[in-house]
Amino acid sequence: MILLLPFLGSLTAALLPLHARGRAGILAGAVALGGTLLLSLLYRTIADGTVLHSEIKWLPSLGLNLVLRLDGLSWIFALLVLAIGFLVVVYARYYMSPDDPVPRFFSFLLAFMGSMLGLVLSGNLVQLAFFWELTSLSSFLLIGYWHHNEAARSAARMALIVTAAGGLCLLIGLLLIGKIVGSYDLDAVLSSADVIRSSDLYQPALILILIGAFTKSAQFPFHFWLPHAMAAPTPVSAYLHSATMVKAGVFILIRLWPVLAGSDSWYYIVTSTGLLTLLVGAWAAIFQQDLKGLLAYSTISHLGIITLLLGIGSPLAAVAAIFHTVNHATFKASLFMAAGIIDHEAGTRDLRRLSGLYSFMPITATLAMVAAAAMAGVPLLNGFLSKEMLLAEVLEDYNNSWLDQALPYLATIGLAFSVLYSLRFIHQSFFGPPPRGLPQQPHEAPRWMRAPIEVLVVTCLVIGVFPSATIGPFLETAARSALGAQAMPSYSLAIWHGFTRPFAFSLVALGFGTAGYVLFARWLNDVSSAPVLGRLKGRRMFETVLSVLISGARRLLTLLGTERLQAQLRVLVVIGGLAGLLPFLRHGYIIGPDGATPLDPGFGAIWLVGCACAVAAAWQAKYHRLAAVVLVSGAGLVSCVSFVWLSAPDLALTQLLVETVTTILLLLSLRWLPQRRPDVWPENRTPARVRLRRGADLAIAIAAGFGMAMLSFAVMTRPLPDTISRFFIERSYPEGGGKNVVNVILVDFRAFDTLGEITVLAIVALTVFSLLRRFRPAGESVRSPLQQRQQDASDERRDGRSPGDTLTDYLLVPRVIMEWLFPFITVLALYLLIRGHDLPGGGFSAGVTMSIALILQYMASGTRSIEARLRIKPLNWMGVGLLLSVTTGMGALVFGYPFLTSFFRYLDVPLIGQVPIASALLFDLGVFLLVVGTTALILIAIAHQSIRTAARRQPDGLPGAAGEQA
Repeated sequence: MILLLPFLGSLTAALLPLHARGRAGILAGAVALGGTLLLSLLYRTIADGTVLHSEIKWLPSLGLNLVLRLDGLSWIFALLVLAIGFLVVVYARYYMSPDDPVPRFFSFLLAFMGSMLGLVLSGNLVQLAFFWELTSLSSFLLIGYWHHNEAARSAARMALIVTAAGGLCLLIGLLLIGKIVGSYDLDAVLSSADVIRSSDLYQPALILILIGAFTKSAQFPFHFWLPHAMAAPTPVSAYLHSATMVKAGVFILIRLWPVLAGSDSWYYIVTSTGLLTLLVGAWAAIFQQDLKGLLAYSTISHLGIITLLLGIGSPLAAVAAIFHTVNHATFKASLFMAAGIIDHEAGTRDLRRLSGLYSFMPITATLAMVAAAAMAGVPLLNGFLSKEMLLAEVLEDYNNSWLDQALPYLATIGLAFSVLYSLRFIHQSFFGPPPRGLPQQPHEAPRWMRAPIEVLVVTCLVIGVFPSATIGPFLETAARSALGAQAMPSYSLAIWHGFTRPFAFSLVALGFGTAGYVLFARWLNDVSSAPVLGRLKGRRMFETVLSVLISGARRLLTLLGTERLQAQLRVLVVIGGLAGLLPFLRHGYIIGPDGATPLDPGFGAIWLVGCACAVAAAWQAKYHRLAAVVLVSGAGLVSCVSFVWLSAPDLALTQLLVETVTTILLLLSLRWLPQRRPDVWPENRTPARVRLRRGADLAIAIAAGFGMAMLSFAVMTRPLPDTISRFFIERSYPEGGGKNVVNVILVDFRAFDTLGEITVLAIVALTVFSLLRRFRPAGESVRSPLQQRQQDASDERRDGRSPGDTLTDYLLVPRVIMEWLFPFITVLALYLLIRGHDLPGGGFSAGVTMSIALILQYMASGTRSIEARLRIKPLNWMGVGLLLSVTTGMGALVFGYPFLTSFFRYLDVPLIGQVPIASALLFDLGVFLLVVGTTALILIAIAHQSIRTAARRQPDGLPGAAGEQA
């Protein structure tokens, strides 16, 4: 429920009217608060070290199941996601403009919340990678929410490219970890630390996982995307860059710390990256003139602190990293909200224009000062405690390397910078002379807009004053689950440990940071960019790399690409042939013990006809396309007869139906092909070159056909026990409840493949429809629907036709016969659908049969009249069919079975007897509806133009060159 609530809320919010601002806010708040309460109820269960699991079988044979895993670490991260998410929702309710489509904003926000929850609750590595990429997609939508703003679109694109590229590296790294362990289950991975670190794949897996974590958590040199993401609305910045988006990389580092940490590679890569990020982010934050820019770079700096602690590798440093993760989420979210209030009420975030706002908004100023003090590490606030733990860890001696010796001093410099930019944020915003020339008169924000900041600031104070009684139990639970009971260190959250070295270094950081601001405050307002770093523009480097990649791709396309479909098909066939040849090269070619069956003269004669049709079709394609299509259909009919001859009626039925539909669609599509003029050759297509190309195509066709023939012969000369057929034949009826083995394979054993295929079929239909609506044959321009209707009426008046004229006016088959065939074909389609589990038929065959009925009605009554009479809505058919197939598969999960597991039973019906009932029939029904919808959609796209043009070009119905093209 905790995981599902945000996604259900996101879907509901997306369906709300754009003006339903209040309802969308209440919905989002209820989802976040409800998830927080549900999560709180589970704490008592996991406080003693219990790990909760909820597993839903998906692909158990591959070890890929939907596993939800809740321990102390995932609990505290989920709490940050939900609790701060709730506060952000309350804040956004007052921040967002009435002109904004607020329901869409909350829909994106809830989708991101669900993605983050899925990430932290994942108990499977592949599942974790899936939700990782889902966070990248949903954050892209949030950052680019103000899509009318070019900066927002550019920032969203940059964040998506960087984090998604890192996500691909993470996926490969996690797959390597799964290969090392032999399982993708997180529990198995966490218990295999020694196996992973001793593997030869440890180094590449470590580097790939670190790249993924560093890109998501904005570590140097991938930090540049985060400041540009400030183009998003402030609630997005407060949420993504305090408790969620940037913490995803931190979470993966903490989660895999027990199995990846402890090596020199981990120490040097992670520690040096964290240290560089700390210094670069803090130094850049000092010179920012935009409040949100300052907070963005300070976020980068504090993420560097967390990464630095994790890189040290000691258990106590890992505890400090978890602690600072929580502290940073509280004070950074409150500071972003305060910056948003300043921008919302004063009309600007420019520090050079802000001054003396304390007298206008004293409550907001006080809250911001406390939060900034926590960020600076002032005593009696939560940031001070985790800063002391950081200094204590960097002062320890670990390996006596140069990095180990330099850590205390460099970390202190970074902390001094954090004091400096915190002072600048507060002093220049709220103190000094009254502001002048602001876009609007500043004033205090509404009460409930400040409430989230008040909650967070109080949290900073309470944790800072009473750490052991407040955050102590939660921190211990999280640390114990992350590190393990054996590696759990002893530590104290006392406010005062005496005058220790860490405290001394902390005082030095506070003193140097304060002195630096006093000395350089005025100069900071005159600097446009950070010295040294000003030349290292992350966005410029990103765009340069992107430009190089794009130009390289274009050159590669120019070198290898072609606009001709034949060349692309040639490459595909050659690659497929080579791939099919690999098993023979490895295992050899062995014919089975069964001898060849004597050739029946009748069967041989049929195949001679089929071969003649195929050769003639290839020859006629050069001269007469209509004849080529007819001849191809003849070869297809020979295949149908072959299936019948070899006792495969199900395949024969499907082949016959598909031949019928595709032939008609091909005939309607001929007009879209360019007109061929063999007497005119382009410069690069001389007759010799054309003959050479056709010879190469002939060689490829012979090789592919011969290879398939040899493969088929080797399979058919083997006895049944040596082939895979026996497996399906023996299990079809007892496990699938059907006697038609082919259909049982499609809707049961390989139903997941079938679901993928019908999804692709729907995508293809939508693509064809979109292309045919966008493009027109040569000589025809793209018209709007109104212009098209006007042109149709003009054509009808010019040709002397009435709106009822159809293609049957130019055909020999009477219209009434076509209309009478409709109910008979419909009954036949339903008959094939219902009996498909036991006899030849099924959803696909029934769908194609029903498509033939629709095609006849289009030919008899025309596109407009038949749509009005039958009310065919292909998109509805496709959507319902796909939804029904997916729902059938999800139904198995409800009863504890893997996805798409079928159920069958025989019911005793009075007067009828036993009636087979199988859930596969519902799946087949979904296939039926989708096939009908896709065929109808493609037919509509083609027929709307083809029938009109055929009638326009041949009003007298006489055959000719124009008729052939039509």
